This record gives sequence, C-alpha cells and structure tokens, in this order.
Amino acid sequence: MTAVYRALFCDLRTDEVLDALPLTGIQFDDYIGKPGSLSGSIPLPDAALAERVRRIVPGRTAVWIERDRDIWWGGIVWTAVRRSPQRGAPAALEIQAATWDSYLDHRILFDTYVADNMDQFDLVRGLIDEVQQETGGDIEITADYGQVSGVARTRTFSRFDLPVVGAVIRELADMENGFEWRIASYRDPGTNRRVKRLQLGHPRIVTGTTDIVLDFPGPVLGYAFSEDATGRATHWQARGATANEDQSAETTPTMSAVRAVPGAIGAGWARLDGSSDHSTIANSETVDANAAADLDRAWRQHTIPEITVAVDGRVTPALLGARIRLRIRDVWHPDGFDQRFRIVGLSVTAPARGQAETAQLYLESLVSPEED
Repeated sequence: MTAVYRALFCDLRTDEVLDALPLTGIQFDDYIGKPGSLSGSIPLPDAALAERVRRIVPGRTAVWIERDRDIWWGGIVWTAVRRSPQRGAPAALEIQAATWDSYLDHRILFDTYVADNMDQFDLVRGLIDEVQQETGGDIEITADYGQVSGVARTRTFSRFDLPVVGAVIRELADMENGFEWRIASYRDPGTNRRVKRLQLGHPRIVTGTTDIVLDFPGPVLGYAFSEDATGRATHWQARGATANEDQSAETTPTMSAVRAVPGAIGAGWARLDGSSDHSTIANSETVDANAAADLDRAWRQHTIPEITVAVDGRVTPALLGARIRLRIRDVWHPDGFDQRFRIVGLSVTAPARGQAETAQLYLESLVSPEED
C-alpha cells in the first residue's frame, strides 16, 4: 500500500497550524551533526489555493512532514518561489526548508557567555536556553537536562566576536572528546503534541541495542562506496585567536603544535598537510585539542558509504544512530562483504507517479562482526 505524505504548515513560534497542503516532489534528509533539508512543490490549480499558500512566509513558517500520520521530518521554511503556469502545468509554490538546528545559525550571542568547568552537554543546553529566552526567540526546542557527558569545558564566548550559536555548538562537538547532536522531530505519544527535542550523545548518538541486518541483493536496492582523499591529511596545524596583551609587540595568533598521524609516513603515505582556523579561541590547550580532533576527522573520513533501500517497516527517521550489518555478494565482492556500520544520515524520496518510495542511508564504518 502506498504511503500517504502530508505537509503541515505552522507558525514557527507557537506551532499553531496554518494549513495542511498538498506537497509534491517531496525529498527530505536528516543528519547527525548538521542540518537536513526539504524540498517540494505545492501545485496551485486555482486562485483559492493560491490565496491559502500566501500564509507561508519564509523565516516565520514551520513545516512538519507526516507519513501515514507519523511525523518523519520537521523544520523551517527558508525560501519560497512562486512559479507561473508552464506548458499545461499549473502555477506552483516551490519551497526549501531546513531542520530546526538551522535556526541556531540565525541566532547570535549579543552578550558574553562564560562556561566555567561546565559539562559540555550543559554548555550546549545553556547556549540554546540563552537564545530562546530572548523575546521572540523561543521556538520550543526541548532537552533532557539530566543527561551529562562527563567532559567539562571552560570557554568564554565574547560578544565582540558576534558568535553564531549553531557554529559554536558544531565547534564544541568537533573538539577532541566531543559529542554528537541533532534536534529530533516526533509526536509525543502521551500528549499527541509535535516535539522538537535536542538529542545529545557522547561520544556518539547510538540508538537500538541490536544490529539491523541488510543484504545486497535483497532489501538493499543499491550501494555506492565513494573514496575521497581531497580532504585527507597526515599532518595538521590549527590557528586560534590573537592572544597578545602587549599592543607594542608583533600580533600573532595562537598556534597548535603540528599534529601527525602515528605510523602514516612509515606505512608509505606521502605527507599531506591540513590546517584549520578557530578564530574565537585564544587558549593554547583548546586550540591544540581542536587540532587533534580536526586531524582525526581528516584522516578517517575518506570512504563515504551509502545504500539505497525500499522504505518498509524497519526504515524510519528513528534509525539515525542505529547500527546495521551490511552483507554484500556481487562482482565487487565475490567472496562476500560483511561489515558493521552506523547510520548517520537519512534521505527520503516520497512516492510519486512512476517512482517508488525509497531511502538512502549514509553510513559510518564500525568494526566488523568478527571484531565486535
């Protein structure tokens, strides 16, 4: 049976429903650690429907995507394009939206924020609370305030740097011994309310306790393992903020030590250098920790696996963070491939005329089943 998708458009601040409208060509994705996106089009066969869509105002309208009445995606409409009728097709409103975390890229700390030996989860929640308590700034992002990571941070975010909250959180997450985060969208089973909830995990967000086994050929319709060394590095140096107190002295930024991947050169790799800027950090230990984390990501993230699956009862947005066991036997793997991964991204294409409902799962490699 074909799934039924519905788009609910709501006021961003109050979540009051403005309208439920037909959205075609729906494609959406969600990720751990970065904003997801939504695109779709509302056909406008008559003036009455065109009048209704005028209530969709980019920057102040939220959109929730329901699949058979379950919430699969939520976010903010950021752009809308009015299209004239073309070649027998009706006029249309094309929208682009992004998940709730994109809101934090539009919020700035206008007051200096100081964290003194604060658990990094409390620091993230505190930053979000700081901007949501401002007049007009509350979009009802909730959190679990009892959860801690066990990692303390001491940081000062100066108002003179005009720090963007989304960028600050991503920077904290990317530090050595950092964390993962996302803002999940779902319907509370007890109250039936739509919920935007901050999800945190240290060192990772992991959901479920058992692996989901997927086979190709089988439930997996196709796969792609791309290898990309354009950002790979064996050595790294990070640059921080200028920390000179003597105004007469030469102005120089705080620099980390040059970090190296142990054993990489000995194993035959040519030296590959990389660098990063952390212009709001003056503390040398913090800059050095960022350099270590930056190098770790640059060294490890060179294979990007993705698989395409049919959307069945096992595939939902709640799979983000879940572990799968992928088994492949084909011309690339005549002796068989058997490896464990974690799902870190999900992209869904809704069913349409002549097009099946599918999902792409973006994966992060874990240890093989034999090493588990």
